[in-house]
Amino acid sequence: MAKEAPRRWDRRMQQRLAHGEAAALGELYDRFASLVHGLAHRVLGDEQAADRITREVFAHIWENPDAYDPKQGPLRSWVATLTHQRAVRRLRQTESAALARGGEGTTEDLERKVRRASAAARADYIVTAMPAPLRAALELAYFQRRDYRQTAADLGVTEDEARRRLRLGLQLLSTANDAGAQAAKDPSPGAPPGYGRAL
Repeated sequence: MAKEAPRRWDRRMQQRLAHGEAAALGELYDRFASLVHGLAHRVLGDEQAADRITREVFAHIWENPDAYDPKQGPLRSWVATLTHQRAVRRLRQTESAALARGGEGTTEDLERKVRRASAAARADYIVTAMPAPLRAALELAYFQRRDYRQTAADLGVTEDEARRRLRLGLQLLSTANDAGAQAAKDPSPGAPPGYGRAL
């Protein structure tokens, strides 16, 4: 039942947007603007470009609310996928323009940069989307440099549970590089390979 509630919210939000309810767009923005901006910034490394992508994503959602299909996956994943596609496209455009003007680097350098940016954005998304217990364990272990015993003590769980959470969190993160590379290859505006499951 707990998993169904967010899907109900997703379906209801899509219906409200389809009916042109401006308050729905505001609610959606409040919920996902930091996700959109953060992903765009992670790919582009530029605050103003991330602001533009954020505006573009929400404008697209407002103008095309029927593009989201709740049967394909969570609204959060769809919004993140839209963001990722637009940010990668923008990165390719700006980097290709720089190469055309005689900038340093090659097409292969550009593709490596796109793959790295895609993997980093996906890792950020995975960490923010993972359940709080897994995220807390990873943050303690990697940002605060705690070993699994210290992590267990800090979280008030057994050492076995701390190891399990760390292992599962790392397994989720390990998908970032492979899926990020695939998403970088296919920035098409249609439904991407990751749509229908978490980005």
